[in-house]
Amino acid sequence: MNLKTGIEMNRRNFVKTGLCVGLGSFLPLIPQTAFAREPLSVGTKTIRTLSDGSMTFPINFMFPDVPQEQLLPFLQANGFGTETIEQPCNLTLVDDGERRILFDAGAGSNFMPSTGKVIETLDAAGIALDSITDVIFTHGHPDHLWGILDEFDEVTFTGAQLHFPRVEWDFWRDEDTVNKMSEGRQTFAIGAKNRLDLMEERVQLFDDGAEILPGIEAFDTPGHTPGHMAFGIHAEVGSGDVSMMVVGDALTNYAVSFEKPDWYSGSDQDRAQGSATRLKLLDRVAADKMQIIGYHLPGGGLGRVERNGSAFRFVQEA
Repeated sequence: MNLKTGIEMNRRNFVKTGLCVGLGSFLPLIPQTAFAREPLSVGTKTIRTLSDGSMTFPINFMFPDVPQEQLLPFLQANGFGTETIEQPCNLTLVDDGERRILFDAGAGSNFMPSTGKVIETLDAAGIALDSITDVIFTHGHPDHLWGILDEFDEVTFTGAQLHFPRVEWDFWRDEDTVNKMSEGRQTFAIGAKNRLDLMEERVQLFDDGAEILPGIEAFDTPGHTPGHMAFGIHAEVGSGDVSMMVVGDALTNYAVSFEKPDWYSGSDQDRAQGSATRLKLLDRVAADKMQIIGYHLPGGGLGRVERNGSAFRFVQEA
């Protein structure tokens, strides 16, 4: 399939049938209850995480390069099954008294039936969609991006300014990207380009090191995708100290990503780069003793990183 053919698909038909291609064909329905983690204070900011549901992947998709004789005993020792892994999806919401900032937009209603719960979660927490002033994206995968548009191809968060990593924007909008993707991920490329095209007039692009908003700093964390970003949250504007890091999909599994960061992940586009990024990120957040929020980590994704010999461990916040 080339991009021209894909783009010519009717958008409504595409988003309704997109999951018949690639990963969606083997992902089961997992009932989820919307939840919002109780807010915590970081300096002058209030931070909470919001559930968008969860996803389940086959083990051989998640870790295709790890020998089974190493992988399966490790997974069993850490409480995982040996056929599939379920991953929660956690969005981060930051309120600084003037702006209400959402990191990523969730999967929306057209990715897979076990995701797309964030609107339900916001409603249960009493947070109006039009109160979101900004949406900052980590990257362009469906579970992070597709929720930005509703079924009428309108931006879900009606009053929000959208912020997107420049490298990531250029990658997904490149007409040749779809032809470079594996067959199972061509749907990702088509869906991303469709949505970014419709978002264009409302997007501000940013680069590594940018202060996107007061006290919100971008950090380049490539590998999962070419332009993947993590975000440092400063407790006080101008303090220079990062108190919390929103890590997106740079760290995706509470055992493997921390204890075996050198193991390649099948969800990373560049597996070697993804592993190098994990090691660099883990080293920093452990040394600085900062809190992290991971999109696919348990308990709303909030915790800390501790050194564990030559590796690391994820310590979940109560």
